[in-house]
Amino acid sequence: MKLAGFSPKSFIGPRFTVPVAAAVLLAACVVPPPRTYRVQAPPPQKVFVYPANGQSAEQTERDRYECHIWAVQQTGVDPSRPDASAYGRVVVQPANPPGAGTAVGAIGGAILGSIIAGPGNAGAGLLIGGATGAIVGSASDANAQAQAQQTQQQLNQGAAAGRAGADSYRRAIGACLTGRGYTVT
Repeated sequence: MKLAGFSPKSFIGPRFTVPVAAAVLLAACVVPPPRTYRVQAPPPQKVFVYPANGQSAEQTERDRYECHIWAVQQTGVDPSRPDASAYGRVVVQPANPPGAGTAVGAIGGAILGSIIAGPGNAGAGLLIGGATGAIVGSASDANAQAQAQQTQQQLNQGAAAGRAGADSYRRAIGACLTGRGYTVT
C-alpha cells in the first residue's frame, strides 16, 4: 500500500530541515546560569568568659550584655541578629562543563554547514560549519567561565568582609570584658 503524496524526498526536504536547523540554532543560544554550591560554613567562633575577680553569675551576664552592646556600637556587627551573615564559603561553577559549548557548536555547525552546502558540497560545508560552530562554542565557554569567576570573586569578597566583621566584633567584646576583669578565650 502506498501513501498518497508521501515520498522520502518530501520528508527530508525543507519541511523537515528548516525546523530542525532553527531548533539547533535556538538551542545553541541558551546559556544556563552558573551553578552555585554553598560549602558548609565553619561554626561561628565562641567567646568563653571566665570571672577572674570572683564576679557573680548575674554580674557576669550583665557585663557580657553591656560589652555586647558596646562591641556592636564599635564594630557595626551584631552576631545576635537572625539575619547576621555566616561567612560561608561558596563555590561557583559554570552550568556546563568547560568545552561543552565548543563540542555542541562544532556538531551543530557541522550539521548546518552540510545542510546549507547541499548534496554537492556537503563535505566542505561540514568542515566549515564545524569550525565556525567550534569557534562560537568556545567563545560561549569562555564567557561562562568569566561569569562564574566574577560571581565567585564577589562572593569571596562578601565572605571575607563577613569574616573580618566577626573577628572585629570578637576582639571588641574581648577587650571590653578583659577591661572589666574577665579572662576571655
